[in-house]
Amino acid sequence: MSVLIRDGIIVTVNARGDIYSCGSILIDGDRITSILPEGGTLEASDVIDARGYVIIPGFIQTHVHLCQTLFRGLADDLQLLDWLQKKIFPMEAAHDEQSMYVSTKSGIVELFRSGTTTILDMGSVYHEEEVIRAIGEMGLRAFVGKAMMDVNELFPKLRESTSESLRSSRDLAERYHNSYGGRIKYAVAPRFVLSCSDTLLREAHDMMTNVPGMLFHTHASENKNEIQAVYQRCNMANIEFLHHLGLLSERSCLAHCVHPNETEIGILQSTKTNVSHCPSSNLKLGSGIAPIPTYLTRGINVSLGADGTPCNNSLNMFQEMRFASLVQKPAYGPTSMPANIVFEMATRGGAKTLGLEHEIGSIEVGKKADLVLLDLHRIWNPLIQDDHLYSAIVYSAGPENVDSVMIDGRWVYRKTELLGTDEHSLVDAAAKELKNLLNRL
Repeated sequence: MSVLIRDGIIVTVNARGDIYSCGSILIDGDRITSILPEGGTLEASDVIDARGYVIIPGFIQTHVHLCQTLFRGLADDLQLLDWLQKKIFPMEAAHDEQSMYVSTKSGIVELFRSGTTTILDMGSVYHEEEVIRAIGEMGLRAFVGKAMMDVNELFPKLRESTSESLRSSRDLAERYHNSYGGRIKYAVAPRFVLSCSDTLLREAHDMMTNVPGMLFHTHASENKNEIQAVYQRCNMANIEFLHHLGLLSERSCLAHCVHPNETEIGILQSTKTNVSHCPSSNLKLGSGIAPIPTYLTRGINVSLGADGTPCNNSLNMFQEMRFASLVQKPAYGPTSMPANIVFEMATRGGAKTLGLEHEIGSIEVGKKADLVLLDLHRIWNPLIQDDHLYSAIVYSAGPENVDSVMIDGRWVYRKTELLGTDEHSLVDAAAKELKNLLNRL
């Protein structure tokens, strides 16, 4: 079935940064087949009148933990290693299949409501099949990967042997990479240096390099205490150590990178490693503020992620964009991190991180129909937006401005209504599963 979205304001995020004030988009199946910048006539079996709406590419979040959605509000006011040891690792270990499935679905609903259409997700050690099942059923586009951990001095119950972690990850990759019509791909996900042996890190990376389209996804240099512990174990800084093992390339995504030294910035640049910036999480855990303007000046690709709900309490990309801009201005000046650059990080930057810039991240003919319709005619939005659309989206918009979300040419959220899932029933199910999970601690 073809769909025509007509007469809307189209923010293309193409290489020229084109914005069409009254454009139309023709979709056939899961692809954009035609774009008319101004007026004209196109035929389709389903015609959507988008007058008064702004059409943007779906947001791409490159670091998320959907397995943690049930834990929102249960791990506040702690620094990273205490947060993991006292709260997150015990709760992740208490998951069963049903609680993992419901946690994932709950997070996806929130992602849809705030305009996110693609994620790079890191799961937990167990029950990754349930994460994949929920993502597949609900229509989200995602890279997925179980958390690989063969060392865990903080919480020994949540770990596997090196051989089992590699075996189960390989099995998941073989079963699910390019599954659900290509919407789901696999990313090997060693959790971080402190939870992985050198052998696990190297062999996980080898697994990725042998399969086209797979990624390497891990945390790095998030917290000063973590960095100190890595240095004590490895006698070098975090990113330096990952490079020493040969793990960094344009197919690698490092979450956080808050405290790099100058050598590590050079490594990120020379290896073309992608950085996933999680400003809200870094603020809430007191980890610090990543030097994003420096990364961008050095040509390092940066994208955005909300991280997990226990270290953010939200999966809202609008919040991440706003914080990504504002937190840098006291140090780098008010002209740093302008709205258009931040918006590109949330769209094209994310697509580049995932190696999918030819498929998603902008509105162009031939790309996937992953689109979001925004209603910016609300009292909290600017009254004049003609030359300030990026500002309106980054600084004043939120999930309440999201009218509709399309992934692969199919509506998953339409006219502020979730399609295919009863949200109230899901909230009840999530509350039940959380209670059961806490009883298993």
